[in-house]
Order: sequence, then structure tokens, then C-alpha cells
Amino acid sequence: MRFDHSTTIQAPPERVWEIFSDVERWPDWTPTVESVERLDAGRIHVGSRTRIRQPKLPVAVWEVTELEEGEYFEWISKAPGIKTTGGHRVVSTPEGTVATATIIQEGPLGWLFGRLYARLTRDYIATETAKLKELSESGQSAR
Repeated sequence: MRFDHSTTIQAPPERVWEIFSDVERWPDWTPTVESVERLDAGRIHVGSRTRIRQPKLPVAVWEVTELEEGEYFEWISKAPGIKTTGGHRVVSTPEGTVATATIIQEGPLGWLFGRLYARLTRDYIATETAKLKELSESGQSAR
């Protein structure tokens, strides 16, 4: 199953990317993330791992598998029978900066998990992009 949500933000793409890619600060600006623990040092990079605790979901460890600095990062979390891919894209357009959050659930149990958590997943990525917009347009820092 695939879930996507995009929003147009009236802020420079560099600002939106700075907030979206600073995963350690997510609990500061979105209620969909309770805690983040980086399992390595520095900014995210291909191979970096992060443990995330979210309300109503199992704790997950995410590993960055793709990164285009300033534009996109993708990470994967695996559990028995499920592979979840999360995408985070920032694109400059004439109307503003478009931020897109994507969740893809695959594997023998991926379809079941996707169906069981479809509403929650849609709500979470919509909330995350809305809060990203709010913070990016406010000019305030994430802390």
C-alpha cells in the first residue's frame, strides 16, 4: 500500500529541507513523533539509522537508503513480513516549495498492516506536512 501527502509551503526550499531532514528535532514540531534516537552521529546520510517512537505504532528503526541533499531522502524499516519505506521530498515550484511525505508498505504482511493502519498513516503524514508548513512559514527554529 502507498500513502502520499503533499503541501505547498511559502518558504525557501532550503528552509523546508533543513527542518524536514533534521529528524532528531521532529518530536519538537510534530505530535506524530514521540521520540527520536539517532543510532549514529551527524546529519542523516545513506546508511544512517534512527529509532523512532510514534503514538499507536510499534517502535521502528529506520535506515536511510537514498539521499539527494536538499531534495529527497528515503529510509526503510523492516519487521517480520513487512518492509516500510518512507520518502521525504522537497521541490521548488513557482507556487512555493512542495513537501511530500510518502509511506509504502510491502511484504507478505505489508498489505494487512497497511489496511489496519491506513487511517492513522494518512492522518500522520497529513499532520506532518501541515506542521512542517506551519514551522517553515513561521521563521522560528524547530526548538
